[in-house]
Amino acid sequence: MSWNVWWRFGGDWRARHRGQLRLLEEVRPDLVGIQECWGTAGGTQADAFAEVLGAHAAFVKVGLPPEPEPRETPDQEGVVMGLGLVSRWPIAEVVAAPMPSAGRDLSALVATVAHPLGAVRVVVGVTSWEPEREPETAAQVAELQRLVVAGADDRDPPSLLLADLNYDRSQAPLAALRLEDAWDAADAGADERTLSSTNRFAPPEAEAQYDRRIDHVLFRQGRAGARAANAFIVRSEPGGLPPSDHYPLVADIGWPAG
Repeated sequence: MSWNVWWRFGGDWRARHRGQLRLLEEVRPDLVGIQECWGTAGGTQADAFAEVLGAHAAFVKVGLPPEPEPRETPDQEGVVMGLGLVSRWPIAEVVAAPMPSAGRDLSALVATVAHPLGAVRVVVGVTSWEPEREPETAAQVAELQRLVVAGADDRDPPSLLLADLNYDRSQAPLAALRLEDAWDAADAGADERTLSSTNRFAPPEAEAQYDRRIDHVLFRQGRAGARAANAFIVRSEPGGLPPSDHYPLVADIGWPAG
């Protein structure tokens, strides 16, 4: 699963968080890449997700999107912006890999997951969204791809990218992507919008990206020849409230043992 969870934006973030936990309990993904993940001195949203799934968590602080200054609500005081990873299997290593981003502190979360069939590299990322930063976004996409591909052909399991790239595959900043797209395994005609104009929290500043699949599960196959078997968007709105301004993308990716 790749999911931008919209930090603590919106005055109803606690209700949204409860909805996020309910959605995770229903879907029970093995891996969750989280963008706009909040972190505090007492724990992170990745920790909360891991607790409900009985899983492991990792978190790295990033500056994209920037935390609001001044803070919009007291609940945002002392809260940082980050990327998170939740994994059914132990997370053996986590690195914050620097990313190109003018004037903003941006990293990718690069993890090694101790899967029973071999170590899986998982990269969690986010990119700039502003139209004037399109060249920067293209450079960020290229760096995320490089992090996924590095050493991938020497490993049996796939290497994964779980990312909010802020553009879909038809748009220029993603033109150089050469990774496998798990969405290719979705049902024909499936609704692929992760940023939907019908979501009440859809950000007005991103109107040009409405009704596109800007969130992605991409992968390099590895020596075992991994394949995506299914992909879908989860549109559950527990209690009638969208749990985020993005809907999560889920994919099933498998490969043969040995």
